[in-house]
Amino acid sequence: MSKQYYADIIIDISHENLDKTYQYAIPEEIVNDAAIGALVIVPFGKGNRSINGYIVGLSEVPKISRELIKPIIRVVTEAPMIESHLIYLAYWMKETFGGTMNDSLKAVIPVKKAVKIKEQRMLQLAIDQDQAKQLYYEYQKKNNKARVRLLEALMKESILDYDIVINKLNISRSTLQGLEKQGVTKTISEQIYRNPIKNHFEQSGAVSLNEEQEIIVQDFLQEYEAGIRGTYLVHGITGSGKTEVYMEIIARVLTMDRQVIMLIPEIALTYQTVQRFYKRFGDRVSILNSKMSQGERYDQSLRAKNGDIDIIIGPRSALFTPFQKLGLIIIDEEHENSYKSETVPKYHAVEVARKRAELTNASVLLGSATPLLESFQKAQTGEIKYYSLKKRAKEAEPPRVWIVDLREELKKKNKSIFSIKLKELIADRLSKNEQIMLFLNRRGYAGFVSCRSCGYVVTCPHCDVSLTSHNDGTLTCHYCGYSEVQPANCPKCGSKYIAAFGTGTQKVEELIKKEFPDARVLRMDTDTTKNKGGHEEILTSFSQHKADILVGTQMIVKGHDFPKVTLVGIIAADLSLYCGDFRASERTFQLLCQAAGRAGRDVLPGEVVIQTYHPEHYSIVTAAQGDYEAFYKQEILYRTLMQYPPIAHILLLLITSKEEEQAANAADILGNATKLYLDKNDLQAQMIGPAPAAISKANDIYRRVIYVKHKDYTTLIDIKNYIEGYYSYSQQFNGCNLQFDFDPMISY
Repeated sequence: MSKQYYADIIIDISHENLDKTYQYAIPEEIVNDAAIGALVIVPFGKGNRSINGYIVGLSEVPKISRELIKPIIRVVTEAPMIESHLIYLAYWMKETFGGTMNDSLKAVIPVKKAVKIKEQRMLQLAIDQDQAKQLYYEYQKKNNKARVRLLEALMKESILDYDIVINKLNISRSTLQGLEKQGVTKTISEQIYRNPIKNHFEQSGAVSLNEEQEIIVQDFLQEYEAGIRGTYLVHGITGSGKTEVYMEIIARVLTMDRQVIMLIPEIALTYQTVQRFYKRFGDRVSILNSKMSQGERYDQSLRAKNGDIDIIIGPRSALFTPFQKLGLIIIDEEHENSYKSETVPKYHAVEVARKRAELTNASVLLGSATPLLESFQKAQTGEIKYYSLKKRAKEAEPPRVWIVDLREELKKKNKSIFSIKLKELIADRLSKNEQIMLFLNRRGYAGFVSCRSCGYVVTCPHCDVSLTSHNDGTLTCHYCGYSEVQPANCPKCGSKYIAAFGTGTQKVEELIKKEFPDARVLRMDTDTTKNKGGHEEILTSFSQHKADILVGTQMIVKGHDFPKVTLVGIIAADLSLYCGDFRASERTFQLLCQAAGRAGRDVLPGEVVIQTYHPEHYSIVTAAQGDYEAFYKQEILYRTLMQYPPIAHILLLLITSKEEEQAANAADILGNATKLYLDKNDLQAQMIGPAPAAISKANDIYRRVIYVKHKDYTTLIDIKNYIEGYYSYSQQFNGCNLQFDFDPMISY
């Protein structure tokens, strides 16, 4: 007797019903077609009516008595639907990144909650003009004023908006119902989509490309038209015109009846990006982001699925737009942290984009001035194709960069957060009526301890990352758990100026207003942009020169183009340099290059001031020179020495519990189980921990971490699968939760 297989099936794809699956038996003759994501027809309910469903799980174990399980009627193989490949993508994400199938489905399936469909009701004449005239005279004789008004209006315009009829013509609903019963009028309804793009821009044609841009466009399109689908990296300095390259490629892809997903890293970019794309492609463009209403998001998914739009622009979640004919995925600023999900499954958008492209015969185009080391390494080895843009599109000169040593400022008795050089240049720009951006580099800030006198930073002797300051006076490494007491004096120079490092945007705003009372200052951070439209309001105001100085965190340096900005001040470059994370140097280099790229993008020359306690650090020196290759050579040596990505891969286990002892015990048990598995299979992997997480307690939840390093990513997936199974079937983890993260991009 052959083995019986069963399928878990979701009947209705909506967020409310993703948890609810029904188990069906798979008849032997369709076993080969019954794959994850397959569209099937099943008997449902007491009447066994035939209904569509999707397979989301397979097993050999019945959940209820075998006699009660109905068989699948058939697998629909002739018409694969968009949901099928998205469900398979969710399954791949579950297998690759961890978590449950339900977690992955909720990330991938477009929102379909209880959203009210928006309709437009119209009133139409149901009779011809001659009949309408006859009735019009009859109503006049009978002094039916409301009916006379309505017929008069309908004889001029055969279709009227229902709301206008009621509110402007003052016709009662009972009058309308009476006329409809008599067959004089009829009401028609059509669904209208909520449009998140409020501004309507005049359309413009293609821009003329320079030689570098043209070479990239032609080479990509030559391969695309030949049926070659691959992953490409456009490495272009800030202001080199990557967006123009994207638009030219998109224009050609659209002519082939294919659709495009354009990912951007921050909601702050949406307005400017959409403005440029809308001018080029008109209303075939739409957006998706978290600040849109549920109704707006749902409507954009419907428009995409129905083929009413060809281009969707948005952050990470837009990757799952249900396009039927997806041909290209572009990921701009591909180095950004926001492309990595912080919720389960903890996927990276670049990897998922490559998988979705593989499933849909699409290409992936990555773009950045400072690519991820992982992407650049793949380009070096030929796994992905590499393009380079070395010149600014408008032939603008790169800005002049000043590196200011804050240790020297202290020696000059300048205890202000603004260096003498920065203050001089701010005063100069204000006198010339030019604009200034002040960037506070707080990305990844984790309270490291630094000496203001000599620049010494307290680091872990085992992991070569900075130790994190805690309120109890201890310094801790959140990779291996090493701990020491915070010194009262600098261990290197003996100075008393040693303390946790940091300041906030609000403080910078206050100090700049005090220093330059006549300057108009805007602040852009999470506090000032939390309301819908907050980003757009601040950026529009600054672009219209309603402010002289814009103070902000990393969101102000992401792709914005302000022609009158000729000075960028980076208040504290070190804040991201020592954040207790092996990616700290890479993040610092990226942010400094992004910030410097905001200055002098038009005809006016630009200057940049980088304030730091470590002017000799290679990430700061190479960022000031705009030399990515020099930075890469230094950083890859460090990663090789320490066996960090992309040289090796890391699997993180995050164990959480409301009880501290439970979290610690669970971490110890999982640590022992992991070590036994590694030894038994002779995997030569390195395990670090268990140790308290960087934030060892959050919202009354205790957190422990274990890291496993190995050169082979698939080996780490095998380890994850083993630990996942061990955790699921063991009775020792009640009250605990386990999450996985591959090559984590945030400090835990």
